[in-house]
Amino acid sequence: MSDLVFYTNPQSRGRIVRWMLEEVGQPYDTEIIGYDQMKSERYLAVNPMGKVPAIKHRSHVVTECAAICAYLADVFPGAGLGPRDDEKADYYRWLFYAAGPVEAAVSNQAMGWVPTPERERMFGYGNFDKVVALLDELFSHRNYVCGDRFTAADVYVGSQVMFPLQFGMLPEKDSFLRYRDRLTTRDAYKRATETDDRAQAQMQPAQPQPA
Repeated sequence: MSDLVFYTNPQSRGRIVRWMLEEVGQPYDTEIIGYDQMKSERYLAVNPMGKVPAIKHRSHVVTECAAICAYLADVFPGAGLGPRDDEKADYYRWLFYAAGPVEAAVSNQAMGWVPTPERERMFGYGNFDKVVALLDELFSHRNYVCGDRFTAADVYVGSQVMFPLQFGMLPEKDSFLRYRDRLTTRDAYKRATETDDRAQAQMQPAQPQPA
């Protein structure tokens, strides 16, 4: 058994971590956790929050997709996914911006919850349009979060762009589409997607056969 265990469900944000694991290229074991198992005593012993994804590495548990991506880049430096000295400011800035303001803004917008102008200052993102404009500016001037080199920050930030695009939750800005196209051509992304698609298909109940 590997000393790296990945707890996930293919219909979850676990797809982000699967991609990161494939980028890292280290052996890992996968445990698929059904939504009816997430509050079980067994899984709560791993993650008391009762949600996926999570990883256990040498008895240490890490949760939250952005934290897992940063952790894996750090403990497996040979993959070259962590930031160089001159990349650290952009790497941490945008990784945490995506994990906080971006996800909150996109989720709230999708649910139809929009802060009134007088309350925008209470929220880390201000309003949805400001988030879109800021990301559009970022990827209009660079190929990746840290410039011209792919890092672990792109796994997370890229996922926060690609998933909303897929479901019409972000406008199809040219900069977003170019960024998506760069990321989806990566071999690790393709492997991760194929693996999770197979796992998802296996979880579907068998269709009744015609008599």
